[in-house]
Amino acid sequence: MGQGKLTLEELERFLPEKMAKIDLFQSARLLVGLNCLEPGQSQPSHSHESADKFYFVVRGQAEFTVGDSTVEARTGELVLCPAGTPHGIKRALVRTTILVGIAPWQAK
Repeated sequence: MGQGKLTLEELERFLPEKMAKIDLFQSARLLVGLNCLEPGQSQPSHSHESADKFYFVVRGQAEFTVGDSTVEARTGELVLCPAGTPHGIKRALVRTTILVGIAPWQAK
């Protein structure tokens, strides 16, 4: 992304067939992005062995998996995923925008 100020509405992108991922910032130590999901869309469970991750629900509501637990979060709520813990978005309950951060990050 270039310099300047953008609104959430300008950054969001929704795809009918799958979750949209928008990278907002990436360095050798940090990745910040948006996950935009239509109702029913998901992100498969996965893990980052050496990185912590958070999901902050900017708008909407979704179910998340963290380890063996299922957690429901809505606008303004935060889901934390420690390094090495399997996590994912089980399903969006409504149109949902999630701010995601992963640190430390190493680009592939």
